[in-house]
Amino acid sequence: MSPQRKNIFVLGLDEANLPTLNSVPDAARYRFHPLLSIGELQEGEVSVADLMRRARAVLDAHDGTVDAIVGYWDFPVSTLVPMLGREYGTRTTSLESVVKCEHKYWSRLEQQKVIDAYPKFGRVDLESPDPRPPEGVDFPMWLKPALAYSSELAYSVKDMAEFRTAVDEIRQGIGRVGKPFDSVLELLDLPPEMSGVGGQICLAEEAMTGIQVAVEGYAKDGDITVYGVLDSINYPDSPCFLRHQYPSTLPAPVIQELHEVSERTMRRIGMDAATFSIEYFYDPQTGAISLLEINPRHSQSHAELFGYVDGIPNHHRMIRLALGEDPGAPGGRGPYRMAAKWYYRWFGDGTVHQVPTPDALAAIERDIPGVRIDIVPAEGQKLSEVSQQDSYSYEIAHIFTGADDENGLRRKFDQCVAALGLAFDDTAPGGRGRTTS
Repeated sequence: MSPQRKNIFVLGLDEANLPTLNSVPDAARYRFHPLLSIGELQEGEVSVADLMRRARAVLDAHDGTVDAIVGYWDFPVSTLVPMLGREYGTRTTSLESVVKCEHKYWSRLEQQKVIDAYPKFGRVDLESPDPRPPEGVDFPMWLKPALAYSSELAYSVKDMAEFRTAVDEIRQGIGRVGKPFDSVLELLDLPPEMSGVGGQICLAEEAMTGIQVAVEGYAKDGDITVYGVLDSINYPDSPCFLRHQYPSTLPAPVIQELHEVSERTMRRIGMDAATFSIEYFYDPQTGAISLLEINPRHSQSHAELFGYVDGIPNHHRMIRLALGEDPGAPGGRGPYRMAAKWYYRWFGDGTVHQVPTPDALAAIERDIPGVRIDIVPAEGQKLSEVSQQDSYSYEIAHIFTGADDENGLRRKFDQCVAALGLAFDDTAPGGRGRTTS
């Protein structure tokens, strides 16, 4: 008699990730259930209390066991996982450890207790009629809310004129996720340094330079394990990602230092039974690394990359940890030596046309082995109306490629862009699409 399949509820289960989830080892042991949609979770005004009620209704109506509750998106998904886990007895990290990662100011306060790999930072008084940069934080700098995702409301500023413009934009939009974040903070016993801070604050950080890199790992029973380091390459003269590439091409000593800093930081945060992803800058001229931000979940953007190179998507570790099982896996067993996630972007507003059908996309993927394509906007959609975009560009497509060298990755990306044949109109002055670096 075969063992009963484990019921795993996935907050924000989407069509793009379902095939990847179903490709993890022992997938036949699992039954994946959607728990709230991406639209419910991330679009419009966010109410944590309302989302909790909706999630409870789904879980309570389920005829069977609730063996795990997982998610791979930012707030509110990241906070709903431990909140629901506590109510339904599933294995998760603590809510406090998640918020220590997601609240950018609190995260910096924790980081400075165990590492020195972070930029100068401080709070900006949004209520002041004449807000100023924090003392000791110099231009160029980044302004960002305490909580944001997909670089929403994050601005690079080089002088006071840009500073004031960015502050005005953040003031207008910070409440969308800041208010519900306040409701989560009320559930925690905050330390004195966080008294009165709240979720609707603006953080200023001196700009970091160098090569961007991401570290993926997990915490289990007090041990921190780093299992992957990826390079993040931007478009030329832009803060927007062109691609994530795995594995990293940085020197071994640098990768070892990234491991060590990540382990100290996550041990201080107190995360357990969960995955994480940390973004850094590495300056090859000085040899210094600087921590950009901590995400209290693995990156679903990297799942195919680990699948292409290691033979196992990183979703595997999330599932095993949630079930209290060993998340370890050998590397280098995939069909390719390297993999990349490319961001095909448009740097101006416009309306997209000639979006390929699912069948047409499948044909491109068959014709070019080792690629997968996700289109972001819908046919006829204006790019400025697509949700979850950064402050500087619009994502048109995510293109995943696997190859044995960097030239192969680039060649497959260019072939995919050409095969898509997307068209745009009403493009704002100065806006244009870019493909390669």
